[in-house]
Amino acid sequence: MPLIEVTIVEGRSPEQKAALIRRLTDAAVETVDVPRDAVRVCIREIPLAHWGIGGETLSAPRKR
Repeated sequence: MPLIEVTIVEGRSPEQKAALIRRLTDAAVETVDVPRDAVRVCIREIPLAHWGIGGETLSAPRKR
């Protein structure tokens, strides 16, 4: 039973997350030859203030 865990910053629509789950499931079924109902996908959404790049959170104003 494959378990696929994905961590993303918050902000995607329910439709985008559903599409991601479908496509990841398709990839697992095709790649590791498992039944579709055996695939599990878990999406973890992280608030922008909890994700940092270069010492700054993603919610901080960014220099361009």
